[in-house]
Amino acid sequence: MSHSLAGEPPSAGRRAAPLTTAVYSAAEWELLTSLPGRVLVAAAAPGPGRPHRGVTAGLAGLDAVAAGRAFDSDLVRAVVAAIYARHDGAQPPTARLTDVVDLLAACRATVRVLTRRADPADSAAYRQWVESVAARVCRAAGAVPSPADRRFLDRLGVALGLR
Repeated sequence: MSHSLAGEPPSAGRRAAPLTTAVYSAAEWELLTSLPGRVLVAAAAPGPGRPHRGVTAGLAGLDAVAAGRAFDSDLVRAVVAAIYARHDGAQPPTARLTDVVDLLAACRATVRVLTRRADPADSAAYRQWVESVAARVCRAAGAVPSPADRRFLDRLGVALGLR
């Protein structure tokens, strides 16, 4: 199953068995549903060699999260549904600033959970989708990612087990 870095769903692919969130503990499900937002915040945050990003970058990240609704992965669609259900009718969540080291550790922990519990195709789709969120933020408004952005994306890809 292949997804582009832009976050578009694949044109064809197999469907995994219907996902039940019961296979994940509450802590594991929290990790799976919070990681895309943490990645968006980290990708949008300015840092050494990384430009300040505006609203366009945040909107690109939100669009990438929402694109998960069309993925050919029960896991990705369930995570997106949980993200939207968690925030429907509630006050907007406060963005939790994420240290990149902590974020990469969370990515590695997520990979361990997915390896133990998820269908391999769903695992790959989820990891590629999360990476696509960061890629869209770093490439918002047609911007060419800076060398620091490319390093961030590379480190993220390694932590997600995609490189």
